[in-house]
Amino acid sequence: MPAEITQNHLLPEQWRADIDRTVRWALEEDIGSGDITAELIPADKLATATIITREHATICGRPWVDEVFRQLDSTVKLEWHVSDGDRVEPNQTLVTLHGNARVLLTGERTALNFLQTLSGTATSAYEYAQLVKGTAIKILDTRKTLPGLRTAQKYAVRCGGCHNHRIGLYDAFLIKENHIAACGGITNAVAKARELHPGKNVEVEVETFDELNQALAAKADIIMLDNFSDDDAKKANAIVSKNASVEISGNISEAHFNSLKNIGPNFVSSGALTKHVRAVDLSMRILESPGYT
Repeated sequence: MPAEITQNHLLPEQWRADIDRTVRWALEEDIGSGDITAELIPADKLATATIITREHATICGRPWVDEVFRQLDSTVKLEWHVSDGDRVEPNQTLVTLHGNARVLLTGERTALNFLQTLSGTATSAYEYAQLVKGTAIKILDTRKTLPGLRTAQKYAVRCGGCHNHRIGLYDAFLIKENHIAACGGITNAVAKARELHPGKNVEVEVETFDELNQALAAKADIIMLDNFSDDDAKKANAIVSKNASVEISGNISEAHFNSLKNIGPNFVSSGALTKHVRAVDLSMRILESPGYT
């Protein structure tokens, strides 16, 4: 089966270094030589702020928000009222922040950018997951992610209830049309994959029944049916499912899911989970807090 991370809301340790790098880059991009507007505020002024959502959403991005303020000023305190993966309602408070007013305002946009984008991804994944609720079908993401946010969006997809395909080009084979042509055929491509990296999943994308039979004969682990008609996909699934896993891809829309449930593949992959994401509407507000110390 395609590479997957255990379905939970804990970030794998190997991804934590990526958060540090991504946040550092985002802060440098925004702050540059310094936040000149924040200089209008007394340097020692303390404040309390809240971040709320303006709409229904599935929340994701806590580790990135935490890292933003850790890098700016580790004394900033964040009191989270939700966890990644939680469903929230309009005007619900997500987190309360206490700390230096300049720091809160300097980190505001970067923190919100991560939180709104990843919550948008998780919300999209939640909506897709509901379409196959009660079935054995797993919805997979793809590598069509925002540059620099691969691991972040992959995490958000899981928070929304869907699953990860391969993380990158290194953890599983996905042999497509151009690979097949360059290798001299499906049989050669699969054999070379087994030789180079035994133990790695080998998936082959097929567009015809002839290619499907070649992939089966080569003993591919997963066969991706690319742009098959519903009737042909059902026939192909019946053939393949006895010997390999079946993934359906290509122009997958929400309206298509009723027929997909009738076909019954193991996996359905959709780039829309990450590339068509719409950011969730969030807002941060500084509160009056004269008693805060």
